Amino acid sequence: MKQQGIPANSKKTAGWLWFLTGVGFSILWPSAAVATKFGLQVAQPFVICIVRFFIAGLLMVIISHGILRKRLPQKHEWKQLAIYGLLNISLYLGLYVLAMRNVSAGLGSLAIATNPVLFSLMNALIFGKRLRTITVVSLILCMGGVLLAAWPLFKNSYATPGGIALLMLCMVIYSAGIIYFSKQSWENMHILTINGWQTLLGGVFLLPFAIATYHPAKNIWGLQMLAPILWLAIPVSIIGVQLWLYLLKDNAVKASFWLFLCPVFGFIIASVMVQEPIGIFTVVGMLLTLAGLYLVQKYKSE
Repeated sequence: MKQQGIPANSKKTAGWLWFLTGVGFSILWPSAAVATKFGLQVAQPFVICIVRFFIAGLLMVIISHGILRKRLPQKHEWKQLAIYGLLNISLYLGLYVLAMRNVSAGLGSLAIATNPVLFSLMNALIFGKRLRTITVVSLILCMGGVLLAAWPLFKNSYATPGGIALLMLCMVIYSAGIIYFSKQSWENMHILTINGWQTLLGGVFLLPFAIATYHPAKNIWGLQMLAPILWLAIPVSIIGVQLWLYLLKDNAVKASFWLFLCPVFGFIIASVMVQEPIGIFTVVGMLLTLAGLYLVQKYKSE
């Protein structure tokens, strides 16, 4: 049977593809926190960053220019890519790995879910827009949720106040990167070209710090180090981003609701893979954060 000239089977297949894409993104995105924790057991933070960024960046650039034959960035676009890479890669992900030394993997994924709320707040403050009550309420709920989920973890050294503060600074920088990206004219530059070069440039900016702080004894080169880094580089940095872009292109409002599943899967993955505890504080804190995220998404959809 057909509806409006579109085969019912095709619509059903498209629906399943969208659903599986959303689930895949919701699992891959928070898995980065657990992979980072594994990497930190055998490598310094900046070493993880540099290897990850160069692997992911080179793969994306090779695919973009070598296989898809997309054009190279031109003139002023290099400056845009450099600034975006500094914000989105060097500062955000560089500080994120540092924060994960003193924060549980579950909290790392929960903090990422607060980004839409911080983005709405910063967008209003930077561009002089009226700060809506719903944004403030959402921010209070999200921050309260993160702190509540973290509270019992302080006692067992799963988190520290400094680690939480650095983690939230990462989210602010990430939001700034999104705002910068959205305000630039990228013309017809392919998304793999943008992601590839900003990732490489972000790695280049971090390279001096990695060299200056490098201690051979703190890095155990081998499969135990490369496995989590490869996971961060390919399934997270490349596949996860492409899944997210597919969801956004299909329906930006509906796509944002997949962010609700990220902290849920994040805590489950952390509990299974690194035996992080899930207690009543964790559940209530997560629910408060999701409530704050829901308010912002509901306002956007309206």
